[in-house]
Amino acid sequence: MGAIEHEGYRFEIEYSVLLQKGALHVYRDGELIEEIEFAFCGEKPDEQQIEALVSEYVEQKTSGRC
Repeated sequence: MGAIEHEGYRFEIEYSVLLQKGALHVYRDGELIEEIEFAFCGEKPDEQQIEALVSEYVEQKTSGRC
């Protein structure tokens, strides 16, 4: 899984199979602005789970913006 770019944000994925935990590092203009932690099962996070986290984040940050 590589980085995801959406609505001016860049999301980089980091995860530990041993701990079954992951994080999305959220960047804007090259600066880290937030880390979103999540749990997963198996060998790697599900791509649909990651896409849902990204979509939810972007929707929250861009709602109400003209």
